[in-house]
Parts: sequence; structure tokens; C-alpha cells
Amino acid sequence: MPAGAEWPVWKGHGPLSFVASIDCARLPTAALDIDLPEAGTLLFFCFDGQLDDGEALVLAEDRDSWAGARVLYVAAAGEVADEEVADEEVAERGAPAGLKPYPVVPLTARVEMTATEPWHPSVRAVFAPGAPLGNRYDHSVCSQEFLDALWEFDDEVGHRIGGHAHSVQNPVEIEIAEAVLDGDVSWDDPRLSEEAGSWVLLAQFDSEDAADMMWGDAGALYWLIRREDLTERRFERSMFTWQCS
Repeated sequence: MPAGAEWPVWKGHGPLSFVASIDCARLPTAALDIDLPEAGTLLFFCFDGQLDDGEALVLAEDRDSWAGARVLYVAAAGEVADEEVADEEVAERGAPAGLKPYPVVPLTARVEMTATEPWHPSVRAVFAPGAPLGNRYDHSVCSQEFLDALWEFDDEVGHRIGGHAHSVQNPVEIEIAEAVLDGDVSWDDPRLSEEAGSWVLLAQFDSEDAADMMWGDAGALYWLIRREDLTERRFERSMFTWQCS
């Protein structure tokens, strides 16, 4: 972390747990569908319930809890950021008192194709514009045969950078859009589809036995961001949600 940066805290609840880091320089950025920096590090934090036995939850629909998840971007030395050269000193940081760090599990990345649900807003817009959001509609992509093949192709959540999220429940883009719009729109309101379409997956992290990570009932964590914020490197504007079965 930058030597002068404070550890992320959810005011009134306590410090966030460190979940994962991504070394952007080691990713095949040219092969990704999102505009990640070519260097620098992304750090992911969330309030995981260690300090209160899971009483406080970070929920997309609860604005007061949004501070319970954070993405920090540490620019590489010499990288231009906000029209200034990023040369801030960085240092390793220990976890705050009361937090038990997760075991370190090195990961390697591979490029792979991802798929999304037929009722995802982007797919629905192609095959059935105006069909109910989040539900099946009258098209062969919603047939059980196609769905079975889709699940076989993409049958586990896993960890993911960019691409389509593997939502455990309804598309996470809809969940984020509902939260941003304060839940004041119905699923047949075109504003919800428009808002959902503006968010892309930044990262998802599955439950991971090797790291002693269990998100709810074998769930996953998701961070999404608007493309314009990604281009401007405004990672602090990322939105977080989690789902479990």
C-alpha cells in the first residue's frame, strides 16, 4: 500500500479485510475486454464479519454499508496519474489488530471465454428487446437444451478478471443497477436496463478453500465498475455485491 495511505475502514464497524491483489503488469491486458492499467496494483478489501461475528453485512441495496468494500489502485512508479507522476513510496502493511489475515494463495491467470445468462440485459436486448428483465423469454436461447449446454460450458464461479460475471443468482449487473437507482424502479422500467448495461465486471472472487475464504454459503464476491470510471482509473467508484446459493 502507499506508505501514507490509511487502511480502509468502515466507520462505526472497523477495518476491512484484505481479500486479493492484482498485479496489472502480469495480466494479458490486450486480451481482456476491460481497459485495465498496464501496470500498478489493484487491492480489494471488504468487511467480512470477523469483528462482529457477521452481524453487519455489506449489501448493495444498503447505501450505508457501501463503505464496507473498497478497491485501491496503487500506481506503478513513474506512471502518470491525475496529471502527476505517481512516485509515492509503498510499503508492506500488516493487518489491523483484531483481523486474522487470510493465507496467501498465489494465483496465475489464463485467458478464457466467458458467457452470461440469456436474461442478462445485453443478451435480452439482442434477442428480445422489451422482454421482462431477469426472466426467460420466448427465444431458443432460453430453451432448457441451450441452458444445459451453457451451464456445462461455464459450470463454476471461480475467480475472474473482466469478462462476464458468473452470477450465483440473478445477474449482478441488475443488482448493482437497482442499488444505484435506490430500488425506485421496477424491472420493466427501461432505466433499469440502461443502468445495468453501463456496468462491467472488474473482478469476482469465489469461495476458496486454500485461503480459508467462505462467502456466505459457498458464495462469491463481485466488484463492478462503469467503463468511463475504469478509463479514468476511478476505482474508488467501483460497486460491490456478493451472492451465495
